[in-house]
Amino acid sequence: MRSMIALLLTSSAAMAEVPRVVTDIPPVHSIVAMVMGDLGTPELLLGKGADEHDFQLKPSQMTSLADAGLVVWVGPELTPWLDSALDARSVEGAVLTLFDDVGTYKINYFAGDVARGDVNVEGSIDPHVWLDPSTGQWWTTLIAAELSRLDPENAATYSANAEAAKARIAVAEDEAKALLEPVKDLPFVTYHDAFGYFINYFDLTPAGTIALGDAASPGAARVSEIVNSDETTAIFCVFPETQHDPAMVEMLAEEVGVKIGAALDPVGSTLEPGPDAYGTLITGLAKSIADCLAD
Repeated sequence: MRSMIALLLTSSAAMAEVPRVVTDIPPVHSIVAMVMGDLGTPELLLGKGADEHDFQLKPSQMTSLADAGLVVWVGPELTPWLDSALDARSVEGAVLTLFDDVGTYKINYFAGDVARGDVNVEGSIDPHVWLDPSTGQWWTTLIAAELSRLDPENAATYSANAEAAKARIAVAEDEAKALLEPVKDLPFVTYHDAFGYFINYFDLTPAGTIALGDAASPGAARVSEIVNSDETTAIFCVFPETQHDPAMVEMLAEEVGVKIGAALDPVGSTLEPGPDAYGTLITGLAKSIADCLAD
């Protein structure tokens, strides 16, 4: 009888353990960290400065995936390298694919004015969904619900942390709006089409991109196309990105005679990982864009 009671107590303790959580990119890691709070620290797979679309997992990270009680990621549309790694796992653990949730707002590439839910079914949906702060807030709810399912004893804490995370995101959103409001009508060019959600949410005025989507490698012909467009004379700034060669940005800036802004980092790969990273990403993008356009 005593051994049976001990076994039951041991089983209950094991069931109550906070799950080991692994995340794909800094914004997701940051939101998970806010929701977990003092209960645990999620692991981030994408290294500093790394490309979210093309990343090689280390053996230690493969082990972390195998041992994880929960993997939270955007989805294979953004990080295909993680998709194959998840398929290779020998141990079944929970996986939360944020991109697949019906509440995650999606738009097409080159569709800043597309209505919510009106997306192309042919594979051109933009996966940079976290750059809409309302999506970040929604994800706190999803993550808290999944953690509560796996760890019901701490459900109240996850829920409270999610509400606090929403408030933190709202503060960052308000700060970004204040920075961008005076310059929202000034056209600018980005390196590639990763900022549709941010542009859409903050009602900015895009004037095109140098690279067409994530997979495209821009060349002189694309720069020439932008230079010869009717809207070129209205461009105020062109922005490079942290993970890409700025040569084409510099060529365009010289041809058109516009300023080069700070390198934008849509995934926050240069930021210090942690609960503050998501808010810092949103306000940092806003400041970089506003600083160049307002100068």
